[in-house]
Amino acid sequence: MKTLDIGGVSVPAELVKSSWADPWLDIDDYDAESDLMALNMGPQHPSTHGVLRVKLFVDGEICVKCVPYLGYLHRGVEKLCEKLTYVQIPSVVDKNDYVSPMMNELAVCMAFEKLCEIEVPERAQVIRTVVAELQRLASHLLWVGTWGLDMGGAIGGGGTLFLHTFRERELVLDLFEDLTGGRFHYNHHTPGGQRHDLPAGWEASVKQVLTFIEGRLPEYEDMTDNRIFFARTKGVGVIDPVLLMELGVSGPVARASGIDHDLRRDAPYCVYDRVDLRVPVETGGDCYARFLVRMAEMRESIRLVRLLIDSIPPGPVVGAKMVKLPGAVKFKQKEWGSAYSAIESPRGELGTFVIGEPKKASPWRCKIRPPSYHLVSLLPYICPGEMISDIVVILGSLDPILGEVDR
Repeated sequence: MKTLDIGGVSVPAELVKSSWADPWLDIDDYDAESDLMALNMGPQHPSTHGVLRVKLFVDGEICVKCVPYLGYLHRGVEKLCEKLTYVQIPSVVDKNDYVSPMMNELAVCMAFEKLCEIEVPERAQVIRTVVAELQRLASHLLWVGTWGLDMGGAIGGGGTLFLHTFRERELVLDLFEDLTGGRFHYNHHTPGGQRHDLPAGWEASVKQVLTFIEGRLPEYEDMTDNRIFFARTKGVGVIDPVLLMELGVSGPVARASGIDHDLRRDAPYCVYDRVDLRVPVETGGDCYARFLVRMAEMRESIRLVRLLIDSIPPGPVVGAKMVKLPGAVKFKQKEWGSAYSAIESPRGELGTFVIGEPKKASPWRCKIRPPSYHLVSLLPYICPGEMISDIVVILGSLDPILGEVDR
């Protein structure tokens, strides 16, 4: 397979286009004689996977222009971070990517720890890695199921796969409930470690859940092994890897277009440098390739948790003051400082840039880099030329979370 080196990344040559559609091309520049119609998808519609409005200009069944409208879920989280302490913020960002709360907390805590020069105990680092991979598994399970609903009868009768994946996802949420007391917003991570230590027997429960879910993954693949699913995913929504890099897209969507990049391996954090991470990469660049990558990532997450669950060392998970006192963590330097830290969330690079004010317990500025925002930016480029029904499939294959986009 011929590859090209673009920005230090090898990408499949056959996916690189010489050009792509201009998303801001004026609608009058299209065929003036054609009978175009404006169609609004959302903002309140299950296929938009959140409160998103996508305005489509269509010629019959074919989309000729796509314009996404954001901001319906804006909550001013970054501004709110300026009024809260470093210890209080992790529970607030839970609601950004509400499918992966553990990832949100980890991303901001790592940035705060880097800024304030806080050392995290060894036990907490391993626990962080375990819960991160369990969260990735739960997120991908939700994605597969809801994507099945998007395609109706193409996957196991539509609702069948959805019910199966929700059943397995519930098992992971049960584990998080045993650990934190909550099933959705956990408030588990804190600057310097974890708020909750592992309950008795939790490791054994994790192994049982992993065994059960691993046995179910082939069933999902059997449900998708049909010509309707292939017709709706293969060759649909092909994304140019150069376009991906220009728009800052990362994660499974980028790896499905041949971009071999994963922060867990390329910029390791927590204890990812101690495991041999296998990064799944596909070269198709279409909806089907994105499905294959996420299925492979679920198996990899199961493997990583199994490697780590029996090697969690004894010791503290965090200093007591850091958990109990909101003002216990401060930026103690005499000069202003800044830090950036990023993790590999289920949707790509989730980063936090923070500016610390001297002797303060709250950040002066906290900027969150959400991968879903970059995923939505693809729509104006890849939707033109596709059928209306396929746009639902394409949007679902990107897996954006709108709470993270709008913040």
